[in-house]
Amino acid sequence: MKRVVFQLVILMVLVSLCIGAFFFLQRILQIPFRSANDALHKKGTALTLDFLIPAGSHIDENITIGQVVKIRMTQNTSPYEAAVRALSDLIPPRYVWLSNVLLFFFWSFCVLTLLRIFTFMGYGRAVRTSLLLGGVIYYFMPDFSPYSRDDILFVVCPLLVIFLTHWVCRKKNVAKD
Repeated sequence: MKRVVFQLVILMVLVSLCIGAFFFLQRILQIPFRSANDALHKKGTALTLDFLIPAGSHIDENITIGQVVKIRMTQNTSPYEAAVRALSDLIPPRYVWLSNVLLFFFWSFCVLTLLRIFTFMGYGRAVRTSLLLGGVIYYFMPDFSPYSRDDILFVVCPLLVIFLTHWVCRKKNVAKD
């Protein structure tokens, strides 16, 4: 009974921290942008809000930090992303997918090599771990398609393999007992 109460208290603290962080962030996003950025400049802080100002946009006195962030996120400002999108539109989609799959397996193979050399993992566990870590590396590294569908796919598929393997092993152990 003590353990259940302790877990409920920890869960309630976690939920209250998440709700508090949400409302705190909402309050920060409603602060006027110009006055907050000017105050940071006057104090001489190392971090100002200048990096949020989108190129070619006028920031008036009434605009909030949340609106500036929304404008910044909707604009496509990366020259790399624009160049890759233009090139990937010229390449047939199946070749782009093939190159993405090969890049994913390259990262997975690199991780598998490191795991097998520097740890005592078996092949099964090392392959599952390397597929997951290869997917995470692929998610954060630039690839041949500028869209995020394939990035998420290469993280979710290894997770499904891990969960299915765990489920099958558990079923075998239950059937054995």
